[in-house]
Amino acid sequence: MTTSKPKIPFHVDMKFTHGEPRKIWPGVRRIVANNPGPLTHNGTNTYIVGEGRVAVIDPGPDDDDHIDAIMRAIKAERLDYILLTHTHKDHSTSIPKLKELTGAKLVAYAPIHENRGCRRDSEKPLDAKFVDFEIKPDTEIVDGDILEGTGWALKAVHTPGHAPDHLCYAHQTEPILFTGDHIMAWNTSVIIPPEGRMSDYLVSLKKCLNNSYERLMPGHGGQAQSPDRLIKAYLMHRKWREEAVLTAITSGMQGIDELLPALYPNIDEGVKGAAALSILAHAVHLCEQGVIKADTCKFALNTNFEPK
Repeated sequence: MTTSKPKIPFHVDMKFTHGEPRKIWPGVRRIVANNPGPLTHNGTNTYIVGEGRVAVIDPGPDDDDHIDAIMRAIKAERLDYILLTHTHKDHSTSIPKLKELTGAKLVAYAPIHENRGCRRDSEKPLDAKFVDFEIKPDTEIVDGDILEGTGWALKAVHTPGHAPDHLCYAHQTEPILFTGDHIMAWNTSVIIPPEGRMSDYLVSLKKCLNNSYERLMPGHGGQAQSPDRLIKAYLMHRKWREEAVLTAITSGMQGIDELLPALYPNIDEGVKGAAALSILAHAVHLCEQGVIKADTCKFALNTNFEPK
């Protein structure tokens, strides 16, 4: 059993100016949207891949200044594809305007909204408010599909967990992986049941190990170096957190109001909600494994989740 909290090698420093493109790797430019917050760090990262005929990964929120920044960055270049890591609104709501301006095709996971757990009409939409239900891809891709452009190729890597439709994109000629919200260098990813699923997330983390990536390009924050070291630390952290949740529940604690201060003492107000949802995600995972019974965890029963 893990007894001490693992130390995650976070890298929070990041050189950027909102709205200004920065070359961060050969053939890769990044523009940071001006939507900073407790869950978005400095803002959503939009990546421009290639030169001349390019692709954009995660065009970000519906913000005219950010869309203008993308258009200025590509100038006389042709935008062929808009690639989406997942259908959360901070990554996707600029897509209709960008498509209208450029004629680019939207590429995203298929099926994009089926069997994802959350529902638009949910009585308690823990996760539905984050999801862009209006997304309709022009090109649907699944795990292993490769999208090619002039001088670049990207392979889709299905990584459910943070969202069931989440894709990372592995560059086929450079040792980099675009990770969306799956793996970030500044913080751990938030798993929000039923949209997010801890069991899927842990499998997806392991899927990104031992792939010879030199850098991870996340949806928020700066580049992650030493990817395998970071991913292993994430896995150890999740194991430690789940053991802490199990210990708290078996000691008689029930409900977020009891568990949150015990597991996250002195937590900042802005991330209390994310911490509470992390506890819930681990509790759901414990239910799925049969380690605890759902009726011993009242807060898990007050969601749309139904233990398998």
